[in-house]
Amino acid sequence: MHIILGGTGNVGSAVARALLKRCEPVLVVTRDPSKAEELCRGGADVAVADVHDTETLRSIFRQGRRLFLLNPPAAPSSDTTAEERRSLAAILSAIDGTNLEKIVAESTYGAQPGERIGDLGVLYEMEQALTAQPIPTTIIRAAYYMSNWHASLQAAREQGVVQTLYPEDFKLPMVAPLDIGEVAARLMTEPIEQTGLHYVEGPDRYPSQDVAVAFATALGRPVSAESVPRDQWLAMFKSVGFSNEAAESFANMTAVTLNEAFPDFNSVERGVTSLHNYLSQMVQSSDRQ
Repeated sequence: MHIILGGTGNVGSAVARALLKRCEPVLVVTRDPSKAEELCRGGADVAVADVHDTETLRSIFRQGRRLFLLNPPAAPSSDTTAEERRSLAAILSAIDGTNLEKIVAESTYGAQPGERIGDLGVLYEMEQALTAQPIPTTIIRAAYYMSNWHASLQAAREQGVVQTLYPEDFKLPMVAPLDIGEVAARLMTEPIEQTGLHYVEGPDRYPSQDVAVAFATALGRPVSAESVPRDQWLAMFKSVGFSNEAAESFANMTAVTLNEAFPDFNSVERGVTSLHNYLSQMVQSSDRQ
């Protein structure tokens, strides 16, 4: 049985669907079973648990042999670093005393040691902790999720503007959740002894101007990219509900990303979903709702 932690989110559900397509048994872990109805219809089983409930998680983990581990993002209104460390500690504790034979964990480009650098620091700590424990572990370092641009859809539709923290010509590695799901499903079904670090991104790297062009094409209206100056990052995050701590972390994470030396383009695993196709599908989906 493959256990998918965070199985109803963008990435977790993509992993679950990719495994179901391979006729693999899947157990999706979620706090809200109503979000798993489509996966249930596709053949998945569902377990309900709060990620901080270590004993319940451990009992669920004992039902399977392979785990897709995704540390859930904390609400931006909280101290995100502290909350994500708390959930990670609960998950790592729950792994002890199980019969898991392999773990595939979702990390991120740029994961590195540091304080107040958002997911980059917490997920690096996750990588280190998993490397130190005895269960064979594969790490996926995924590029920026294309699904993150969903937060920009309303402004693009109504105002013709996509706000970005990156310079308009800064090329950012991005990847669609569907493509991560396909890679993760393959890694989940590999022999136990096959482990390692895998970088995953889409077919190209994209500047913010490409995001605006893709939205413009999908929406049938002009859309421009508007770069937010660095000295306004904190204020911008706070204006949309981020706590002081979260605003600082996300601003620092953005600054680190701008200075990041990304993996060599030819050395990563590449998905097939382009940014233009992904955003087009996003717009079509929102139109049907």
